[in-house]
Amino acid sequence: MTAKAAAKGSASTSTDRLGRLLALVPYVVNRDSVALGEAAAAFGVTEKQLIDDLNLLWCVELRAPDPYCPIDLSYEGGEITVAEAESIARPLRLKVDEAAALLVALRMLAGIPGLDDRDALSRVIAKLESAAGAAAAVSSQVSVEVDAYSGSSDPERTGLALLRDAIARGRRVHLTYYVPARDENTERDVDPMRLLVVEGNTYLEGWCRRAEAVRLFKLDRIADLAVLDVAAQVPDDAEPIDVDAGLFRPSPQDEAVTLELTARGRWVSDYYPCESVEELGEGRLRVVLRTPDTRWVRGLALRLGDQGRVVAPEWLATGVRDDAVRALARYGLA
Repeated sequence: MTAKAAAKGSASTSTDRLGRLLALVPYVVNRDSVALGEAAAAFGVTEKQLIDDLNLLWCVELRAPDPYCPIDLSYEGGEITVAEAESIARPLRLKVDEAAALLVALRMLAGIPGLDDRDALSRVIAKLESAAGAAAAVSSQVSVEVDAYSGSSDPERTGLALLRDAIARGRRVHLTYYVPARDENTERDVDPMRLLVVEGNTYLEGWCRRAEAVRLFKLDRIADLAVLDVAAQVPDDAEPIDVDAGLFRPSPQDEAVTLELTARGRWVSDYYPCESVEELGEGRLRVVLRTPDTRWVRGLALRLGDQGRVVAPEWLATGVRDDAVRALARYGLA
C-alpha cells in the first residue's frame, strides 16, 4: 500500500488525519529521512497540512520504553526525520477493500496471455493472500476475464502475442480498428510503443500514422491485426500517455455540450466521461461533456427521448430537434 493510498481523500476530517499520521511515521522511518515536499506530494496534501500533522506528532507519547517518551522528530531544513517511534513504525495493514482490489488486479494481470514472469506474480498473489487473511476471501468472489483480440485459433498467434512479437522485433502493425463514436471500422498503420492495462482493459499504445500522434487502442476493438515487415519508427519526441491521470483528456478545441437529464437519464453521467455534473433536484442532472465529433451526441440525444435533451450549443440542440422531426415524419407522427 502506498502512502498516497493510505491518505487518499480530503485532509480535513479526523479519520483522514489519523490514517495519514499512522501511515506517515513508518513512511519516514523506513526511509531514514524524506524531503518535506516529497512527503506532501506522496500523501496528497499541502506542505502546510503536513507540517500541522508533524506538529501534532510532538504531542504523541508512547509507552515503549517505559516511562512515557515522546516521538522524536524534526523537519528543519526541509528534511523530515523520525525516531523513538518503534511501536508504530510498522506499515499499516491493508483494509478489506484495499486487499480485495489489489488481489483482483493481480489476478487480472496473471490472466493476460503470454505473460513472461507468471511464477513471480503467482508468488506475490500467494503472499498477499496469506498476509491479508480473511480480507482475501472477498476478492475470491470476483471473477476477472481479460478481453483481448484473438484473431486466430492458435493460442500462440493471439492478438496479444502478435503485438508482443511486434514490439520485441520493432515492427509496424496494421490495424482494423472499430471507432464506436462513428460506428465504423478504420484502417491504420501503427508503430507500437507498449502494452498496458488501464481500468481493467488492455491497450496498445503506439504512434498512429493516420493521426500522426500517440494513440491508445483498446484490444477488444481491434477487428483485424497484421504485423508488417516494416521497421517501426516512433518519432523521438513522441511522449507516452500519462494514464495515471485517466484516459479521458478533452482538448480545449473540443465542443462543449450541455445536457439536461431526467432521473431516468442519469446513466449518461456514469457511462460517458463528463467535464462537470450538477444536481438540479428531483433526480435531474445537468452535465457538460467535450467531444471532437458531435455526431454521436446527436444519436445519444435521439436515444434518450424524454430522458434528456441538449441545452447547448444552440445549433446542436436545433439539429437534434430537426432530426427528431424528420424521424417522426417517417412514421406520420410529426
